[in-house]
Amino acid sequence: MSKRPTLADIATAAGVGIATVDRVLNNRAPVRDDTARRVAEAAEKLGYHALGFISARDKRSLPAMTFGFVLSKEKQPFYQNLAREIEAAVTARRDIRGKAKITFVRATTPEDFCSAIKGLSEQCYAVAGAALNHPQVTRTVAEAAAKGVPFFSILNDFAEPSRSAYYGMDNMRVGRLAAWMLATKIRQSGKVAVFVGGSRWHGHILRETGFVSYFRDNAPDLHVLDPFVNLDTRQITYEATLDLLSRHADLRGIYVAGGGIEGAIAALRESRPAGKIALVGNELTDDRRAALSDGYMTMVISTPLETLCRNLVDHMIKAVLGEPNLPTGPQILDPLLYLPESV
Repeated sequence: MSKRPTLADIATAAGVGIATVDRVLNNRAPVRDDTARRVAEAAEKLGYHALGFISARDKRSLPAMTFGFVLSKEKQPFYQNLAREIEAAVTARRDIRGKAKITFVRATTPEDFCSAIKGLSEQCYAVAGAALNHPQVTRTVAEAAAKGVPFFSILNDFAEPSRSAYYGMDNMRVGRLAAWMLATKIRQSGKVAVFVGGSRWHGHILRETGFVSYFRDNAPDLHVLDPFVNLDTRQITYEATLDLLSRHADLRGIYVAGGGIEGAIAALRESRPAGKIALVGNELTDDRRAALSDGYMTMVISTPLETLCRNLVDHMIKAVLGEPNLPTGPQILDPLLYLPESV
């Protein structure tokens, strides 16, 4: 086992006295910023066990930046997971003193999203969020951008051309993946259903389009029913699923393109044996993991949230600092696929 580095080792590597290292480590007296950084770099290189204290001392000289994030559905596990990853990505940065300010809209209306975006743009260096595709929202983002506040869309690409970039999955591809899984699992004629959150969620519409196009091209024996709008809610999805099962004896599969899939899971648990109806949804949560394990879900297509948040925060910082030649197009992430045998 290698010897733990000492204060003397750090002092030698940094070219300072032991007393200076002690002052930096224990914040006993003021130390010049360049000296504190030199000590921190030496400690990091040597793997000193108290580096966290030195870094905290050194971090005072770093630029302070507050970033705003607009999310919805505060009680949904997916958005709770996303909020945690955002906080972690901002906290992990060692080149700034970052703070994440997250606003959850109470209702998914254009007015609520606009209010949240406007409020955060007045307090933050840059803003990101998932919101509706709506002219009013686009105008609000354009107004923030005109004042020098970069805005990034996540999960659902909206507010073009004013937004700085989009971070998320290729939603058309996600829909085709869902269709491929259902067709592969079903392997017989019948009907399949698709739920979307609403017509203003462009990502859901793209998923529906990819879903329908796959069946048209590759599985014509499976008829896709007209899409059901569930407003991303459990109760509407639950009631609609029970209705579908009662009216369509040849229903073979369901894809929930947005939220609310817990309602479909509950309806299937009440009325069908596990595996009788193939079910695909998005974003892995505890409920969906359990449904995969029990055989009530066939596949979950999930956003790599850690990667999304890490890359997003990096881009936001660079935009604030005015770095040139930053990408402005969609920054597409590969989906994570979860099957019953992989959870």
